[in-house]
Amino acid sequence: MLHPIRHALKDQTPLYVFVSVLFLMGVVFGALMVNALTLEQQQDISRFLGDFFLSINEGGSEFQPMTFWQVAGLHLKWLGLIWLLGLSVIGLPGILVLDFLKGVLIGFTVGYLVGQYTWKGLLFALVSVAPHNLIVIPALLIASVAAVSFSLNIIRSRVLMSRPGQATRPFLSYTGLTLAMAAVLLAISSFETWVTPVMMSWVTPLIA
Repeated sequence: MLHPIRHALKDQTPLYVFVSVLFLMGVVFGALMVNALTLEQQQDISRFLGDFFLSINEGGSEFQPMTFWQVAGLHLKWLGLIWLLGLSVIGLPGILVLDFLKGVLIGFTVGYLVGQYTWKGLLFALVSVAPHNLIVIPALLIASVAAVSFSLNIIRSRVLMSRPGQATRPFLSYTGLTLAMAAVLLAISSFETWVTPVMMSWVTPLIA
């Protein structure tokens, strides 16, 4: 299982650069989206976050951290969708869209927190968004590059792929790498489930 990961990291540098730049573009776009919000939208989000922070600070019933399998399920569904899209040529653009959207989500979240709460928002983002995403994002990008590479391989070897013997090894390598990333996401989901809420409760009093 380590071999496909080592191969991906060594021989697919251009794809890694492309996918990483696409993700970073999503982050920038998401941060810029904050400035496009209407006053009413800003007030709605601010009201929601205010109630959310207050609930965390007071230990209210409204703040109920997701269970391990809820957190893991979200990550694995994203990973599974990338894997499925990689199995078909027509799914190739979808992989790139998912990477861009992931960047948009993170960029918007961090951008809004910083814009609304300045350094306190940055501190909250550092404990609630950054830690697990330092692992989740590389895992998803590795899976995305593997999916794009596999999809391109289908395009290049359409005739050879009709032979089961020729198709089996790339498919097993691709699936093995995806399973390795799934194991990584399961591991980081435990951190996100049990550690992240505790760190959020430490920082929330500064905001609430």
